[in-house]
Amino acid sequence: MFFVSNLRAEAATESRTEARPITPRAPQPVTRVAMSQTWRGLTFLHWPYEPAVVQPLLPPGLMLDTLDGDAWIGLVPFEIHNLRGISHFPETNVRTYVIGPDGSRAVWFFSLDAARLAVVLGARFAYHLPYFWAKMRVASEDGTIHYQSRRRRPHAVNVMSDIRVKPGQRIAAEKLSERDHFLTARYRLYTIVQRRLRWAQIEHQPWPLARAALVTLKQNLIDAAGLPAPEGHPLVHYAAEIDVKIGYPGAA
Repeated sequence: MFFVSNLRAEAATESRTEARPITPRAPQPVTRVAMSQTWRGLTFLHWPYEPAVVQPLLPPGLMLDTLDGDAWIGLVPFEIHNLRGISHFPETNVRTYVIGPDGSRAVWFFSLDAARLAVVLGARFAYHLPYFWAKMRVASEDGTIHYQSRRRRPHAVNVMSDIRVKPGQRIAAEKLSERDHFLTARYRLYTIVQRRLRWAQIEHQPWPLARAALVTLKQNLIDAAGLPAPEGHPLVHYAAEIDVKIGYPGAA
């Protein structure tokens, strides 16, 4: 039984629009499904940042979503399966969390690296997301998951990530904290199309979150996004598998 379906994450924001609550379940269904896919072996790495560093990198119309005075930057490697017409492939994204003009709590992507050129081109065209073609590999090794990525030309080939994590036990739903939900329960993404804000809705079951330990980390994806390099150890979450629906882009 899921005990916290109405949990709200209170976040500070400069927006005058009242932020909607963050809930573990998607606040609304995706009624027009553009694509379905399965995400597997997903790791969330998160660091706190000063809001003044992150807000200037956001487009007009979006306000930074903060928790206890901190902005959060996520580095998220995983694999995508069951996407129609394409076999599975790795992806790694760099993201932060925002509040839209209607108060929606959402994701803003600074970059998304993927191993399939067709996906990179399709997502850039259909969703105007900042995808980059990369040589990538995900492997399980002695109870750890090893994610490797390096961008291909014409992108800067020195932009890379090399991450090893050791997944732990799944967290009971009633044990998930406000911060756990704040960093993961996001069911909308924003993008910019012809200088106008657009969004797409996402739907899936509540995250099957587990704790995980970071074994090794080398990366400059966050730096390449125009952010200072992260400091200190990240918060780490892991999710083994989740089925996802993504809607068509809509006007904000």
